[in-house]
Amino acid sequence: MDCIIMDVMMPVMDGLQAAKEIRKLSREDAKTIPMIALSANAFEEDRKKTREAGMNQHVSKPLDANQLFAILTQYKKQK
Repeated sequence: MDCIIMDVMMPVMDGLQAAKEIRKLSREDAKTIPMIALSANAFEEDRKKTREAGMNQHVSKPLDANQLFAILTQYKKQK
């Protein structure tokens, strides 16, 4: 199972813009690969921005490994 786990705050291109660019690629998997946002920002507005950028999930920092593993397991079962 492939998945992208991407920090929202990155130099040069932030994770939101990177997610939008990935979703626009002509590769078939670019439209369907699960993308999980990692961010210290946990407000609903932040979660909305990640969804609008094409990300499937939003995990807040500090990272809860159990939460991340549960999300990954969910996508693995869907595959």
